[in-house]
Amino acid sequence: MRQITLTVNGRPVTAQVEPRTHLADFLREQLALTGTHLGCEHGVCGACTVAINGEIARSCITYAVQCDGAEVTTIEGFDDDALMARLRGAFTAKHGLQCGYCTPGMLIAARDLVRRFEQADDRLIREEMSGNLCRCTGYMGIAAAIGQVMAERAELSALPASQATVGPAPGPAARVTDQRAATTAGAPLREPEARAAASAASTEDVEEISISGLTTLQQSFTVDHSPAEVWDFLGDLKRVARCMPGAAITKVSGDRLEGEIHVKLGPISAAFTGQGRVTRDDAARRATIVGQGRDTRSGSRARGRVVYSLQEDADGGTRVEVEVGYALAGALAHFGRGGIVTDLTNRLTQAFAENLERRLSGEGPPADEGEPKALDAGGLVWSVLWQRIVAMLRHLLGRR
Repeated sequence: MRQITLTVNGRPVTAQVEPRTHLADFLREQLALTGTHLGCEHGVCGACTVAINGEIARSCITYAVQCDGAEVTTIEGFDDDALMARLRGAFTAKHGLQCGYCTPGMLIAARDLVRRFEQADDRLIREEMSGNLCRCTGYMGIAAAIGQVMAERAELSALPASQATVGPAPGPAARVTDQRAATTAGAPLREPEARAAASAASTEDVEEISISGLTTLQQSFTVDHSPAEVWDFLGDLKRVARCMPGAAITKVSGDRLEGEIHVKLGPISAAFTGQGRVTRDDAARRATIVGQGRDTRSGSRARGRVVYSLQEDADGGTRVEVEVGYALAGALAHFGRGGIVTDLTNRLTQAFAENLERRLSGEGPPADEGEPKALDAGGLVWSVLWQRIVAMLRHLLGRR
């Protein structure tokens, strides 16, 4: 058991929880807040949506221990909220609910949508709400209700800014910090247009990347080359990208870069296109890369930060210490569970280290050879799961 202290609907709560207890069960079973509903329990349907530190999240795949020190607001906590009152009235007037099972999560997600967008038509509303499923209404009444409140948005008072993100958001309803991207009049860009828009991103966009609320992982590896050699190689970002499966740098201008990463998850293919900024400290041999990107097909968004430093080891080689911070929101966010991501990061770090060693030894192909192959994350996931199954069987057999 582990003790956690958090604020739920404005009330401080201290409780003992099992590390495996997810937030939805904690809210329902220990706090009797049954307005948070459980549907799929896979982070897909959005019925369990709550607000954590002002950002919506799926409580069925967020551990309660992750919320230690956080502020959690369930549907019960919005009783006196002016914006939620408008949404409730509109859902009633536009027949946006029938059985009501999805409605608490739907309302919380709708409130988040209205907070983030200055204007939205029916098409954009449907896209942003696609992470919340309803088996009754056909969504027409839901979209109409949100559209009505969006039209009244100018009358709403200013809403408080959110804090650090804790849990994964349902569907494409990721926070948009750049209103130029948010106000697209509801017409999602076709992929060629989106790529062109990403390529035309200004340096101001890079400066606006938020690095708060990232999930952070620590990694390290060693290569049999001197720190000077490795540092020089890592300064060529296009060559570095060739060492990472699925990644490619399309443009470098000073400390700014544009690139893409292709990911394959079984039948799902995603192509994140975005921009970033690099800061290098030659004296300390330490660098920081921050970036953000978007997959135009699924509407998923990713942002992250990589900090790495080089140290000479006892054998004259180089030890590379890496800190990776990431946040994934949108339709692909349910692949971002901590345990799986940690295992995948270990695999990717190993692959990157092996490719880096080959490039430094002159064994790899030229940096400009061919198109990058998509990262087969699905294959890696199955490999990780198989290793876990084998380890579990060995543990059980060993005990016998």
